[in-house]
Amino acid sequence: MADALSVVPAAVLRNLSDKLYEKRKNAAIDIEGIVKQLAAAGEHDKITAVINLLTTEYTFSPQANQRKGGLIGLAAATVGLTSEAALHLERIVQPVLNSFSDQDSRVRYYACEALYNIAKVVRGDFIIFFNQIFDALCKLSADSDANVQSAAHLLDRLVKDIVTESDQFSIEEFIPLLRERMDVLNPYVRQVLVGWITVLDSVPDIDMLGFLPDFLDGLFNMLSDSSHEIRQQADSALSEFLQEIKNSPSVDYGRMAEILVQRAGSPDEFTRLTAITWINEFVKLGGDQLVPYYADILGAILPCISDKEEKIRVVARETNEELRAMKADPAEAFDVGAILSIARRQLSSEWEATRIEALHWISTLLNEHRTEVLQFLNDIFDTLLKALSDPSDEVVLLVLDVHACIAKDLQHFRQLVVFLVHNFRVDNSLLEKRGALIIRQLCVLLNAERVYRELSTILEGESDLDFASIMVQALNLILLTSSELSEIRDLLKQSLVNPAGKDLYVSLYASWCHSPMAIISLCLLAQTYRHASAVIHSLVEEDINVKFLVQLDKLIRLLETPIFAYLRLQLLEPGRYIWLFKALYGLLMLLPQQSAAFKILKTRLKAVPSYSFNGEQLKKTSSGNPYQFLNHMAGGSQITEDDDITVDGGNSRTGINFAARLQQFKQMQYQHRVHSKTLAQSRKNSTSCVFLCQFAGDTETGRTKAPQLSDINIPPSRSSKRGPG
Repeated sequence: MADALSVVPAAVLRNLSDKLYEKRKNAAIDIEGIVKQLAAAGEHDKITAVINLLTTEYTFSPQANQRKGGLIGLAAATVGLTSEAALHLERIVQPVLNSFSDQDSRVRYYACEALYNIAKVVRGDFIIFFNQIFDALCKLSADSDANVQSAAHLLDRLVKDIVTESDQFSIEEFIPLLRERMDVLNPYVRQVLVGWITVLDSVPDIDMLGFLPDFLDGLFNMLSDSSHEIRQQADSALSEFLQEIKNSPSVDYGRMAEILVQRAGSPDEFTRLTAITWINEFVKLGGDQLVPYYADILGAILPCISDKEEKIRVVARETNEELRAMKADPAEAFDVGAILSIARRQLSSEWEATRIEALHWISTLLNEHRTEVLQFLNDIFDTLLKALSDPSDEVVLLVLDVHACIAKDLQHFRQLVVFLVHNFRVDNSLLEKRGALIIRQLCVLLNAERVYRELSTILEGESDLDFASIMVQALNLILLTSSELSEIRDLLKQSLVNPAGKDLYVSLYASWCHSPMAIISLCLLAQTYRHASAVIHSLVEEDINVKFLVQLDKLIRLLETPIFAYLRLQLLEPGRYIWLFKALYGLLMLLPQQSAAFKILKTRLKAVPSYSFNGEQLKKTSSGNPYQFLNHMAGGSQITEDDDITVDGGNSRTGINFAARLQQFKQMQYQHRVHSKTLAQSRKNSTSCVFLCQFAGDTETGRTKAPQLSDINIPPSRSSKRGPG
């Protein structure tokens, strides 16, 4: 200290702490000259003493003006030292760095100015303090004082120049410092960070691309900044890095893919677009490196396919197609189970396009990795079944495609049909709204006859008789109306002459017994008209209810469609198809006369021309009224319909035991009647119980009294004589 006082005049020291800037500046110039002379003389001990004096007495002083003087004095001493400043740099820089946290904004400003002047002198030697200086710059850039911010920006530019020309800068030491600050929200700090990333990336000797995973998430975070300038700077930096990735032979795609997947779900539209664009490029460039990340990438892509922004949707779809086109082997870290899990999860998406693509993925995996997919079948099967209730027809059709692909194996086929029937049972709306679509599409994909046989087998033993009846009616309507089932209809029409048709007829018959109208429809379709007549005559009072009449109305209307054109043409040969007439007249007799169906069928039967009867019949029916011909045909016509010759206790020459079939139908209908009576009795008992409970409650409260014998009017016996009057 004494050495310093002997070197620096008291007047200079006094002016150094003056409140006027000009006096402090002049004092600093004097110190510069003094230090320069000492350096020339090699008096480094005295120089150290001067620096210590400036530090302890001035920069650490409680007086703001003294701290300002100390800072400007240290800068002047550095200028005086010139090339020898490196010898004293530690003692000079540290007090200046400490002043950046001073409470007085003017002191902070002078600290920036002092460090700027010091840096200009020492240049490359300054690098050893870089991390501390960078930390200070981040803080000063967000300073509350605009002058301090301005001074910090000047210092920042100078330090960048020094770093870019220095060969001593350590990027490895800088990256952790950068990574710590990438989550800062202050816009001024963000500008500093992006600026440094951009500058360092421009230096050929610094490999910023290799450290990109360390700060990539932070850059993406800045894309949603409220400041347009920061968003633009971050986007520019990311675009530059993406271009470098395209040109680089070695890139760590994996770590960055994890970041991009997260950012693809950002609420900010611009961030999502940038992330999905990067993912698109990664899928094209990454190749085998991305195989372990396929599931994560898919989880990011599928929601974006339904994004509200068209640009995002376009890029997401392109990426999805690229990813699906890539061939990967499960033996090479390709996780089929993980991808299936993502697809299953996206089946619950609220967006139709996403659900559709999820199903395409399941279908693709089934085609390419069937064995592996079937190992996870239990994990996805329930979700696939629930998807059959999807509000979108396209989704339902795709689900059925997937189910059909799974059901190529006999075991899975039966499991599918069983689960399908179960879903129809527990969800009536599914059968009502989608039943026809589901059954028809399965018939196309899995062979209609196979599907119907399996459904019939399951429904034959169905314990829920009401559901069985509804299901059979639905299947019967589909059978009679759908173009997809035309081959089954053609086969059933040959039931009397073709063994395959007979076998199908018998297979369906057992479950069709759940519905009288379904059986009658099946018989008319199979041309077993005599049996149809027998079924109609076997009906009892309980069978002919409102539901039956509604079904009958539908059948009468169906008889007028092209599907039953063959039947209407057969009416031209009454001698050959007497049982057809008898069956139709039987139906006519069951219909209420005022119903539209009665009038339709009556009109059709009246339309049979008189020339279709032979001469003898016309003589017997002089009126020509076709209603009367049935009574005259029994004796003279050649009958060639089903069951006209019976052998072996009811077996016709077709091999169908119609007597046994009729007994089977009667037995099933008896079960339905018993079931209906049981339900009615149960409802009656339940109602009575409620009434009695209410009655008992009223009695207890005294509101109602039990009826007495004298209160009841007993009508006179039919055998008693009426008295006079």
